[in-house]
Amino acid sequence: MTADELLTKKDLDNFKKELIYMLSPLLGGKLPSQQKWLKNKDVRALLGVSSNTIVSLRESGKLPYHKVNSTYLYRQVDIDEMMKGLEKKSPKTKKG
Repeated sequence: MTADELLTKKDLDNFKKELIYMLSPLLGGKLPSQQKWLKNKDVRALLGVSSNTIVSLRESGKLPYHKVNSTYLYRQVDIDEMMKGLEKKSPKTKKG
């Protein structure tokens, strides 16, 4: 293999952009948005909870996740949806 046959990250990035552009008519003109993925530590910091709470949310099915090797990944949109659901269920407290 020669040096001019090697692909760089920039080459792959350009290919991805071209491919998405070419496929956009098939997607109804809508370009797919980049999903934000978070790790356990990010979710703990975002929600202000412990590791045990993350495990409980995961095991109860309240927090969707994907496991890649030994790493748990969470989509930002799933966390946002979970939080909206919790806000609807929490009782309003009266101030007075």
